[in-house]
Amino acid sequence: MISLVTAPKFHKDQQVTFIGGSGKIEDCFLDSGTWVYLVKMELDTEPEMGRIGYETTLLLHQTEIRQVIY
Repeated sequence: MISLVTAPKFHKDQQVTFIGGSGKIEDCFLDSGTWVYLVKMELDTEPEMGRIGYETTLLLHQTEIRQVIY
């Protein structure tokens, strides 16, 4: 059996959009034949109560990323 793996559509440090916001690709890896991306969302101004943890970093499948921001 031959399996072909395509190259990732997006690459590290690319600015992208997705449902819910936009961000920069930090890393990508192959998971069960599908490219998955670690995307860090762009931060708005910090709220009065501050931020808690890493709530701005997401794992998104290639199909969830809409477009590249130039």
